[in-house]
Amino acid sequence: MSNHRSDNLRFGSFIAPFHSVNDDPTLALERDMDLVEHLDRLGYDEVWIGEHHSAGYEIISSPELFIASAAHRTKQIRFGTGVNSLCYHQPLILADRIVQLDHHLRGRLIFGAGPGQLPSDAFMLGINPADQRRMMNESLECIIDLFEGKTVNRETDWFKLREARLQLRPYQSPRMDMCVACAITPTGPVTAGRLGLGMLSLASASSIGFDALGQHWDVHAEAAAKHGKTVSRNNWRVVVNMHVAETREQALADLEWGIMDLLGYIRGVTGRHTEDMIGNIRTPKQAVELLTTDGIGIFGIAQAGTPDDMIAYIERLQEQSGGFGCVMFMAHNSANFAAVKKSYELFARYVIPHFRKSNESRKASIEWTHGNSEKTWGATIGAMQNAIACGGMHSPTQ
Repeated sequence: MSNHRSDNLRFGSFIAPFHSVNDDPTLALERDMDLVEHLDRLGYDEVWIGEHHSAGYEIISSPELFIASAAHRTKQIRFGTGVNSLCYHQPLILADRIVQLDHHLRGRLIFGAGPGQLPSDAFMLGINPADQRRMMNESLECIIDLFEGKTVNRETDWFKLREARLQLRPYQSPRMDMCVACAITPTGPVTAGRLGLGMLSLASASSIGFDALGQHWDVHAEAAAKHGKTVSRNNWRVVVNMHVAETREQALADLEWGIMDLLGYIRGVTGRHTEDMIGNIRTPKQAVELLTTDGIGIFGIAQAGTPDDMIAYIERLQEQSGGFGCVMFMAHNSANFAAVKKSYELFARYVIPHFRKSNESRKASIEWTHGNSEKTWGATIGAMQNAIACGGMHSPTQ
């Protein structure tokens, strides 16, 4: 077990987002903005915004545009691009946009990189899925050099850089925090370690992803050491599926609101490949039971329960992984917006203080007061009784 301190743990949300095709898209995006403001008010540390271009649900195509729009509505929360799909972009142009955004945010930006998740995105762009990881690595190596002020000359089968350099350096020095998306395989941890970057573990809620957590850190640290890089658990972010209510029964009931619509999206994206899992689901209650027991695809196994349940779950994650720097909700939108906001509020009020030990001094104070009540309260009672006995009259010498 690592000695990584849990009182340094950060908390956030990963907003892909997932919005029903029956919902007005403008209002759905506005609701995402409202959620970010809510998280900022509650004191969450980070919010990550996805990039997708097809399938109709994950409707933020540019995390940079969303973040720039949301930034002025918040005070302290940090924003991550979650993630930029590197093989969809010319690396110089993407690096230039990210650096400009870093200046707009005055250092509240984190750069997340990945190969792209939706197969339909890659298909429309004419990209072979077998090439995506290689393309991401080629782009990411150039982007790091550009962020660090280097001049880049590189030619691949999909981009060419000739004496390329940024005219503007990042606001953060020498550059902003950077993370690589990691799922089940060790490919992501190896890339992140080789380049000295953090990990963004997106499949931790699945049983396979949970089992692989400890191994992923070992692979990550080994790759870093092999290439002379230093990595920190503080720059490891874990995304899990959670929903909090005042009772377990209420948490499960909340998820019934939109779960069937979400299943429709999963069917649309995966086709026959998940029919064995979800083909027999007929009711919201059945769907929630599946989601919270065996799990569903990328959403993994949802944790639906009370703040105490979430505390126990995060402690299991820490034990399994050896410790990480940030844990984030997967913003699933299976519950209605009022229940979603309530979930984040309950988590902020009761779960975050547990890990940050925010109330230790308060508890110690009340325990000390209880143990010394005879000395403190007893003396006060004695003074009051004496005043009553004297009729409230005291001589100048008393």
